[in-house]
Parts: sequence; C-alpha cells; structure tokens
Amino acid sequence: MGDDGANGADSGADGTREGDVDGSAGPPTNDGQRFDRLPATADERTVPGRPTRAAVLDWWDERFGIPPEAFADHTFWERGAGKVWAFRGTVPTPARIEGLGITALRTRQEHWKPTTNAAQRFGGAATRNVVHLDRDRAARFARGEDQPLDRDGDWGYLIVTHDLAGDPEPIGVGLYLHGELRSQIPKGRRRDL
Repeated sequence: MGDDGANGADSGADGTREGDVDGSAGPPTNDGQRFDRLPATADERTVPGRPTRAAVLDWWDERFGIPPEAFADHTFWERGAGKVWAFRGTVPTPARIEGLGITALRTRQEHWKPTTNAAQRFGGAATRNVVHLDRDRAARFARGEDQPLDRDGDWGYLIVTHDLAGDPEPIGVGLYLHGELRSQIPKGRRRDL
C-alpha cells in the first residue's frame, strides 16, 4: 500500500502513485497537495516531465558554476508542476505537509528560474552569471526597479550581489535581456533601502 493509503495504489520510485483519485489505473501523476522527492536520474523517473536530481545539479553547475557539492546535504522535492524545493535532510516520500525547506527552482517552463531564496542561500558559491551592483544600483534592484546594464555575458537569469560587511553577498535574481537588468525580487520582499 502507498505511504498515504489514499487509494491503495503503490507508490512509484519518485513518490507518486499509480492510478488516479478514484483508483483507476493510469500513469503516475504529479500531486500538487504533497511533496515528492525528485528521482536521482531519468532512469528512475515515473512522472513525465518531473526533473531529476542530476538535472537540477547540472543546471546549477552549468548556469552559475555552483558545484554539486554545495547541495550535498540537501534533497530536492517537487510540489505542484515544476516547483522544486530544497531541504537540508530527508523525510519519507511522499510527504503531505505545507512546507519543506525553501523553494529553489521553477522548472516546467522554457527556461528554468531560480528563486530569490535559492540565490540568497546558494548564490555565494556562484562563479558564473553573477552581476555585482554598487550601493545605488543595489538599492534600485531591491525596490524592484529595472535598470540598464552593460554586460558581456549570457542573457537570462543572473545572481545579483552587493557588498555587505566588505564581502559580496547574493541579494536576489535578476533577468538580463536586451541591455537591461530586470529585478526578480518578489513584490512582497521589495524594500526601499
């Protein structure tokens, strides 16, 4: 019987159940009401479109130069379509709880998007696609303002840093397109510094 026993179906390797709510047979599906641990590799995937731990680690490494070792103590979980959470530790899968660690990544879209939480937690290890802002530009960024940026680098999501106590610290995620840095600070977290 599955971990939650809701319909008597067996759990898949990545925490999903065979069959739907009424118990009919069908392909495993994503359940937005619970956390399912990401499968380690594509060979272990049972839910179509679900990212794997290997793909998540490769993405952070390729996009930002954050080595897989930075996530060694963390497990990755999906709740809802493409909302990946990072949790320091592990719990049985599936897990029917409200929160588990931090939201880290949005994956079921054309370009994967890191969250502000993940940038602040893991962005200090980034060696690529990082833009460092001075005090005035960092304040504008924190307010959610877009601003021109002259940059010879990849377009797309960047980790934005600013000096705090003499060292660069990640403050969030920016989107760099057409010579403009677009603040991705969530509206509820914007501040006038």
